[in-house]
Amino acid sequence: MSISVGPPPGTTFDPLYPDSDGEPVGETEYHFVATCRLYSALALWYRLRNDVHVAGDMLLYYEEGNPSAVRGPGVMVSKGVRGKHFRRSFRTWEEGVVPTVIFEITSLKTRDEDEGPKPRLYASLGVREYFMFDPQGEYLRPCLQGFSLSAGQYKPMTPDANGQVFSQELGLRLLADGYLLRLVDPATGKPLPTEEEYADEAAKARREADAAHRQVEMLEAELERLRAGRPPSDAGNA
Repeated sequence: MSISVGPPPGTTFDPLYPDSDGEPVGETEYHFVATCRLYSALALWYRLRNDVHVAGDMLLYYEEGNPSAVRGPGVMVSKGVRGKHFRRSFRTWEEGVVPTVIFEITSLKTRDEDEGPKPRLYASLGVREYFMFDPQGEYLRPCLQGFSLSAGQYKPMTPDANGQVFSQELGLRLLADGYLLRLVDPATGKPLPTEEEYADEAAKARREADAAHRQVEMLEAELERLRAGRPPSDAGNA
């Protein structure tokens, strides 16, 4: 007996729920880079988890049949999803879950929304943790603030002595590093690398491996000369 399986959540085009709100992106390069680096680090952290989806600047629809019930979080992490495929938008009734953690890269321009309607909505939906990060330090003191859901309301998280905030849901510490929001692995105490940093480290490792390989080849060639009774070459001293 065959079982009919519908398309993966968030992949179908539905004109009732547009993929874009039509509004231009009007933030600074600081906000853009902070959002991209945060998304990249989280996506790499959860790359082996098929039940966790990381989205950046994606529309979140939270009420079926009501296209005006929509928000566009900066970055959101959703646990318990069915696959980490690309989505056109995140529709909670298709996913069967709401986002677990939401980040807003805030500014004076978005302050009223980020401090008022958005956290009230996210709390009512059951989003377990909410973070605001002000990359330019325009108004938020401290520039990184976290909130955890308790009895239907957000309670402020207490930073440690280093200003880091611990996310229970992510199992990571959050650290404001200039205009970047870094994620710190408590097991190593080191920030999670972004995709760019992974690429830089991989390139460095390849260069070092190539240099080591060339050195091994020269030493092996010198050893063969010595075994053959030929005088050593200058390469052996390189």
